Amino acid sequence: MKIITKIVTFVSIAALFVSCASGPSLQKYYIDSQENKNFISLDVPASVLKLKENVTAEEKEALNSLKKFNILAFKKDGSNDAEFVAEKQKVKTILKNPKFKELMRIKDKEINFVLKYEGEDDSIDEVIVYASNKEQGFALVRVLGENMNPANIMKLANNISSVDSEGFKQLEGLFKKGN
Repeated sequence: MKIITKIVTFVSIAALFVSCASGPSLQKYYIDSQENKNFISLDVPASVLKLKENVTAEEKEALNSLKKFNILAFKKDGSNDAEFVAEKQKVKTILKNPKFKELMRIKDKEINFVLKYEGEDDSIDEVIVYASNKEQGFALVRVLGENMNPANIMKLANNISSVDSEGFKQLEGLFKKGN
């Protein structure tokens, strides 16, 4: 009986250390931020994407591998500068988790983009797009899918004819000057 008590105690202590060391998760950050008035939060199905005519089988396969987009955007307005800095740091800390592998970084004028993914190189389950502008705010997009192929997704991006969703209009202008 003493041995069973020791085993249960050891397992409980080990579980406590593992749960404390896990750190913040992207999912928890999304959930915690949805009620904050500085954030815009959208869950959009991949079915809103419409393809051009004459797309390849790989592009159709890429579209079918997409499930949904979780979008979280922080709109900076001048009165929330301190919160912007704090929230941006939280996101950067989460994205430093080694489970997220970096695809690329892009600096386009005043906007910085970071693309990361979770999964295997040829079978991605989640792509994270983080875009930040020090004047306007930041957006965090989780592209969720199943067995997404990066090469096919890049081809797909060039053949999207339209996005059929009123929800995306809430994000329109987030990174445009003068807003």
